Amino acid sequence: MSLEIPGRTPAARSTRPAAEAPSPLSSVGKIWIDLENSPHVPFFAPIIGELQKRGYSAMVTARDCFQVRELADLFHLPYTLVGHHPGKGNLRKMAGLCLRGAKLVPLALKHKPDLAVSHGSRSQLVACTALRIPSVFIRDYEFSTPFPLFRPSWLLCPEVIPSTAVQCDVRRVLKYPGIKEDVYVPQFVPDSTIRAELGLQEHDVVATLRPPASEAHYHNPQSEQLFAASITFLAKSRGVKLVLLPRNDTQAIEMKKRWAALFATGVMRIPEKVVDGLNLIWHSDLVISGGGTMNREAAALGVPVYSVFRGKIGAVDQYLSRQGRLVLLESPNDVPAKIVPHRRARPDKQENHGSPALLTIVEHIDTIMRAKLSLPRADKCAVSNRVSSSGRIRAGEFTSPEVTK
Repeated sequence: MSLEIPGRTPAARSTRPAAEAPSPLSSVGKIWIDLENSPHVPFFAPIIGELQKRGYSAMVTARDCFQVRELADLFHLPYTLVGHHPGKGNLRKMAGLCLRGAKLVPLALKHKPDLAVSHGSRSQLVACTALRIPSVFIRDYEFSTPFPLFRPSWLLCPEVIPSTAVQCDVRRVLKYPGIKEDVYVPQFVPDSTIRAELGLQEHDVVATLRPPASEAHYHNPQSEQLFAASITFLAKSRGVKLVLLPRNDTQAIEMKKRWAALFATGVMRIPEKVVDGLNLIWHSDLVISGGGTMNREAAALGVPVYSVFRGKIGAVDQYLSRQGRLVLLESPNDVPAKIVPHRRARPDKQENHGSPALLTIVEHIDTIMRAKLSLPRADKCAVSNRVSSSGRIRAGEFTSPEVTK
C-alpha cells in the first residue's frame, strides 16, 4: 500500500518487542530485510509475504527516521530498531552509516541470515561485507553516490535502467519489469473516508505536496525554489486545498513557520498521524513532490503528478516523462504554465493488472537462496534458472556470482 507518506504521530505501535517476522511455514532459510527509509516499508511488505509463502523466514531491521518505525507499525511488520538519521553533512553521514553498520553486525551474528536484501541500505552492506553475508542491493536511481569499498553480491534494478549505468559488474546486475511502485500498487484498495478524516470536502481540489529531501546528498536548492513557487501558485488557485507531507519534524516546523498564513486559513494542513499514502494520492487531484517515490506512486495510480526534483534525472523518471505520466518542472515559469489545479475524474476503484515486478523480484531472491542452500527446484517458479543478460529469469543454468556459503 502506501510508500513514503509520513505523519505526525504513529497510527499504531507494536505490542511485542521488536523481533524477526515469523514464517507461516517451516523455514527453509532466513532472509534479512533492512528498512532504512519510509518507501521501503510498503515495498518490502508484499515481498516478505511472498517469500514466507515459499517457506522462508524474514529477519527485519529498521532505522528510526523518516517515519520508518511508524509505517512498519502501520503495516504490522515485526522489526528490530537499529540506528537513526545522523543529520546533515557528509562526514556525519559517513560516520552514522558505519556506526549503524557496526550495530547491525551482532544482530546478524545472532540470527545468521542466509541472504541480505535491501533497497539501497549501505549500512546493511557494511555489515554484510564484514560478515561475508551475500547481499541483494535493490536500487531505482542510477545516480546515487556509489560506495566503492563495499560491493553487493547482486544489484537489482528496473529494466529501464541500463546495466552499464549502475556502476556494477554487469554480470551481477539483475532486472525486473516496470518500476518499484509496481510491486505494491496493484494491491491497493481505496478508502473514501480519508478526505473527511483530513477535513477535506469532496468538491475541494486537493493537492498533495512532498517537500524536497533537503538532507539528501543529491539535494539541489533549485528544488526548494520550485516547491515554494508551486505552493504560492496553488494557494492563489480557486478551491485548492494543500496537504503537506514533511519528511521529519524539523521540516514540519520550518514549513509551518514559512507558510503560517496558509495553515491559519485552512488552505494548508499536515496529517496528524501516519496515513495510507496511496490512499491519499488516489483521493488527490494532483501531486507535487521533490522526491522519487511519491511521484512514481502517483504515476502508477494515474494521478497527475509534477516533479520539482532538480538533481540528475534518472532513467525511471525519464521513462515516465516520455510516457506523459510525470511532468518535470525545470524553472519557476513552468509552475503556472504546466500545473493544472483541476478536479480529476476519479474511477471508483484502481485497476489491478497483477504485479510482474513483485513476482520477478521474489523469483530472483528465491533463485539465489536455492542456489546457496542447494535446494531442489521449486514447482511454481524457475528457481534454478539462469538470469539472462536483460535480467529476466529463463530456463537454464544459474550463473549469478558465487555465493559465500
